[in-house]
Amino acid sequence: MLVCLVLFAGLFATSARATDAVGFRLIRIADPSRPLDAAVWYPTDAKGETTLIGDTAVLVGEAVQEDAAPAPGRHRLVVLSHGYSGNWNNEAWLAVALVKQGYVVAAPNHPGTTSRDMDKARAILAERPRDLSRLIDFLIADPVFSGVIEPGNVVAIGHSLGGWTVIALAGGRFDRARFDADCREHQTLAACRVGRDVSAGQIGAGQGAPTRQSFDDLRDPRVGAAVALDLGLARGFDPASLATFNVPVLVIAADSGNNGIPAKLESGYLAEHLPKPATRSLAIPGAAHFSFLPLCKPGAVALLEADKPGDGVVCRDGEGGQRAAVHEATIKEVLGFLGNPPR
Repeated sequence: MLVCLVLFAGLFATSARATDAVGFRLIRIADPSRPLDAAVWYPTDAKGETTLIGDTAVLVGEAVQEDAAPAPGRHRLVVLSHGYSGNWNNEAWLAVALVKQGYVVAAPNHPGTTSRDMDKARAILAERPRDLSRLIDFLIADPVFSGVIEPGNVVAIGHSLGGWTVIALAGGRFDRARFDADCREHQTLAACRVGRDVSAGQIGAGQGAPTRQSFDDLRDPRVGAAVALDLGLARGFDPASLATFNVPVLVIAADSGNNGIPAKLESGYLAEHLPKPATRSLAIPGAAHFSFLPLCKPGAVALLEADKPGDGVVCRDGEGGQRAAVHEATIKEVLGFLGNPPR
């Protein structure tokens, strides 16, 4: 269906010269059991023609310098996690904005829950945070990037299921039994529908070992800050694990809400249980859940609806909202948080 096609990030086209150059490189982390495809955006001093990545009939692409040499110096690393059935292009707009402020940004396709691979056999919650840890491992050892990124103090940012992913990476412990019990009470939540399609995963289990439905060893100590953009599955996190967070967290919700991802039950739950001095929470005015995806082109809603009724939601924002304004507000909040995290 077209909504899956427009979420792909593989369409490229030449554009005009860039004024603020952003380098871009596709990487692959070889692993027989779970290979990862990922994208990296980074500061560069390169000049010349740029390429549009992620530009489709529906979505607006971002101009980059493909395979340019990274600018010298050490840059803080940001890892991005996409939502269920999304891909690394979903927050390219945020990646580019962060690079222009001196960050290196990397985003993987999560096997089993990406638009390029919805194989339920690989749709394992516990593997998503591990994907980010493996991406960090790769970059700090890679000859191209090892000399230009700081090996510690990583920022983790995620949207929707990606928001869940970065909170787990920062120390949140997911309890499947708690989540299932909550879904019996809130059966219409989108998180519960996703939960039926993914498994919690095995933690430290060898061959023949039993599956554990609660896990606590996904925290990556290199993560120094986390940002959740209208996350889902939040109510499956053990409140005690959230209460002991030792990294600052920015919780951003969609102000217009969504019947399937209500801010009060998802972002609100997270903000309620995280330590107050180190947590900032807010709702972006005019934002709907999919407002954190790329800008949509004129006529995008009609094109999506013609392909499959209902898919136009990807390009619909909240009442009175404009996606460009939502992006601008989000970028401002994220940069402010990273520059002045709550204590």
